[in-house]
Order: sequence, then structure tokens, then C-alpha cells
Amino acid sequence: MSEIAVQTVYFEQPGRQNTARTLDIARQRAEQLHISTILVASSTGETGAHAVKAFQQYDVVVVSHAAGFRAPNTQEILPEHRTAIETGGGKLLTCQHAFGGVNRAVRKKMNTYLTDEIIAQTLRTFGEGTKVCIEIALMAADAGLVKVGEPCIAIAGTGRGADTAYVLAPANTYTFFDLRIMELLAKPRLD
Repeated sequence: MSEIAVQTVYFEQPGRQNTARTLDIARQRAEQLHISTILVASSTGETGAHAVKAFQQYDVVVVSHAAGFRAPNTQEILPEHRTAIETGGGKLLTCQHAFGGVNRAVRKKMNTYLTDEIIAQTLRTFGEGTKVCIEIALMAADAGLVKVGEPCIAIAGTGRGADTAYVLAPANTYTFFDLRIMELLAKPRLD
């Protein structure tokens, strides 16, 4: 029986102060596993811009919130970060959350939860970044920006910045249970 030993880093505190270290951990593991696709959650684009610099020569997909997420007719990606991502060779995916969408509208209007938000809340027991890593993998697969079943690295955070990273094999949202988490690389101990 064979085994693989992989180091996992647990941060004492969640947050953006862990961004550089999380990107470094993810880059090292991507090199070891010859993984070329990196997914990064980024609401304003700041973390995405850092990731594009950290992962030159990689296929970097930055996943942001849908327009109107914070307020009607607004987009959270700041123009300077959008430019840095695009000129740095990254792809920017702006779309509806896999664990949100119309079900969130039902919750807000009728004060009841539906399946996707129950799944999201369950994943949050492992940390906000864990939920987001899984969600952006689904969103990128649905957009055709990652290959289903092919390992990639997903990076997300708690609030702002990056503090969580996983090696995972994406699935489309409609085949959610086919997604496979392969390795936990980093996360906060508590968030």
C-alpha cells in the first residue's frame, strides 16, 4: 500500500495577511504535481492580480462575484485590478455563485433556505475559504474554463485575501457530487 505525505499549513488567524504565503504554498504544490490550472476567488480583483503575478506561465482563472452582488448595477472588480489580471494573462470569470442564484432570492423573499444554501452552510463548517474553493471550481467548470475531473488548485479566503488552498478535481454544478477534494494545502485553524 502506497501513501503520499503532503504538508498542510494551518494559519492561526484568517485573512489577507496570509495571501502571499498561501500563493507560495499553492505554487510549490502546483510545481510538484505539474498542475497548470489555478483558480482564485477575488471580489475586488486585488487577490487575483497578486495571483497572476505569482503564477506566471500558469492558466490562472480569477472568479469574481456576479454584477449586482453588493448593490444593483455594480461590479466589485476594480478597474486597475481587472487590467492587471488581463494584461498579466489571467482570465476573469464573473458569474452567479454556484451556491446562490435564484435560491438566494427565494430565501430573501420567503425567509426559507433551499438545498444550495444548505450545502454552502455545511461547507462553511470547514471554513469560508473551503466553501469558496469548491464553489469557484463549480463555476469555472460550468463556464468551460477548467476541465472536469482534471486536478487544479483552488485558492480562496476568509473575507479579503487568500488563506485557503486545495488541490481538487472540478465538476459541473449539475454533477456536484463528482467533484473531488484531493489535498488540503492551507486554511485557517479557526474562521
